[in-house]
Amino acid sequence: MSKLSFNNLIFLIIIFFVFLCLCLRSSAFTNLNTLSFEESLSPLFGDANLVRSPDDLSVRLLLDRYTGSGFISSNMYQHGFYSSMIKLPADYTAGVVVAFYTSNGDVFQKTHDELDIEFLGNIKGKPWRFQTNLYGNGSTPRGREERYRLWFDPSKEFHRYSILWTPHKIIFWVDDVPIREVIRSEAMGADYPAKPMALYATIWDASDWATSGGKYKANYKFAPFVAEFKSFSLDGCSVDPIQEVPVDCSDSVEFLESQDYSSINSHQRAAMRRFRQRFMYYSYCYDTIRYPKPPPECVIVPAEKDRFRDTGRLKFGGTEARERRRNRGQQRPEIESDPDERKLL
Repeated sequence: MSKLSFNNLIFLIIIFFVFLCLCLRSSAFTNLNTLSFEESLSPLFGDANLVRSPDDLSVRLLLDRYTGSGFISSNMYQHGFYSSMIKLPADYTAGVVVAFYTSNGDVFQKTHDELDIEFLGNIKGKPWRFQTNLYGNGSTPRGREERYRLWFDPSKEFHRYSILWTPHKIIFWVDDVPIREVIRSEAMGADYPAKPMALYATIWDASDWATSGGKYKANYKFAPFVAEFKSFSLDGCSVDPIQEVPVDCSDSVEFLESQDYSSINSHQRAAMRRFRQRFMYYSYCYDTIRYPKPPPECVIVPAEKDRFRDTGRLKFGGTEARERRRNRGQQRPEIESDPDERKLL
């Protein structure tokens, strides 16, 4: 082989591996089938505070001193993928909750299933927080909350938030980052959501608990609070939850499980680990006061567990906190100085 052809071969190999890396890092959401409001959604409450765009591809939900607002999917789905680009209210948002979730509570009031992403507002200058949760068959006394910070300001621009629900797993996504994965186990029994659910999005006043346990209330001097939604995507098996003849959803489940958003590659799994190490500040899995024995779906990560008290909350103080205090003023805040925290993927 000549020196020229050998060099060409090396060049082609390098190009191949660069291409492979780009493929691995590519978004799980590049080919989503996005829908208009009319195609997939309906007003839920506060109609005067629900403002659809002229092209019907986005909607603004408003909260004022009189009412919040919300929308619901036109259909219920036996498993599905639920996704939207969302931009949250800015400035003072204490007491305000923006929720993006699936539920069947209107149909199965005592045995409902639910998957939640709830954004919790804050006082001016403090960041939004958010939590994920899941219930199955009315298991609300056994809440499975996790709470987090974000690595960006969700009020400055749109970001995609998504929930995948199949018979085997649940994945919560923020943009391209999987932030939580729940693998179904037999031991979960009916606590794993199993009945058809609709998608909901709402904005409402939760002053009694949302910010510092209710210490800070919604201040309507800053109203209206506006949450914006666009690029809706809904995939799943549309069913009537009370019909007597069951629908075969096997093709729909097969489709869901074949999509990129249904699997987590090694790069995304590393991003999820970084996110949970840096931004998760409460996990029910480590709340040994509430659950002396962790619920069956919990995967206990020793390095992660060491960061939490027996209340499931982060250990404040200790070596890391002292180091941060010592370096404060010498470094920019961590979220600004670490590019991996600005973009985990």
